Amino acid sequence: MDYKFLKIENEGPVCTMTISAPKSLNALNRAILEEIDAFVSSIVDSVRVLIITGDGEKSFVAGADISEMAGFNEQEGFAFGQFGASVFRKIEDLPIPVIAAINGFALGGGCEIAMACDIRVAADNAVFGQPEVKLGIIPGFSGTYRLAKLVGQGMAKDLIYTGRNIKADEALRIGLVNAVLPHDEMMAYAKKLASMIVANAPRAVAFAKKTINENYDMDRTEALALENRNFGACFATSDQKEGMQAFLGKRKAEFQNK
Repeated sequence: MDYKFLKIENEGPVCTMTISAPKSLNALNRAILEEIDAFVSSIVDSVRVLIITGDGEKSFVAGADISEMAGFNEQEGFAFGQFGASVFRKIEDLPIPVIAAINGFALGGGCEIAMACDIRVAADNAVFGQPEVKLGIIPGFSGTYRLAKLVGQGMAKDLIYTGRNIKADEALRIGLVNAVLPHDEMMAYAKKLASMIVANAPRAVAFAKKTINENYDMDRTEALALENRNFGACFATSDQKEGMQAFLGKRKAEFQNK
């Protein structure tokens, strides 16, 4: 499929999706969300890690497209928020790890799509925020939920109520991002993380992601039971047999994603 607003680059099992609408600083409108939805739905089994980034040096995703939203009525606003949230949930639910490589502004919908990823790597010029209240709205692509889960309710309320922006170093301090790098080193670091993930057993990585995501809202008993079941399920895979035999034989494992 040809995309107008996405650039797709495959390097072996690592795929990079670049959101490309530079005139609007990669702001998300329905057309861009539809392309992201279509691409995420079409990812093939050979892809082991997805990296999401933005085109240019200034912006990852500057938010949702205000010019498109300005004329919405209540029903249209609801539908737009529901669709955006469903696309981001699809990213979150991918069976492969997703790394956000955040170059510049990650505001509103940009912060929200980053939070739907598993790991967030930021350039030192990155700026984060949920400034929706300044526009008379609230985060609509699951930002109220994911931000509170990542940084705690108190900090999430601070950022959402004030609408203030924070720089990359503060985002790292509060746990919103995993690492901050100089801008020209950020993508290389993201790809290094991807290569480290790719070296591991694909089924085990998928089970780990599934377990972490699904026990997010469980109580302790349910969460530990889920971990036990998925731990056991690993022993039904060829990757487990290969990984342990390779360890015992002091050789490098050759995983087959089986």
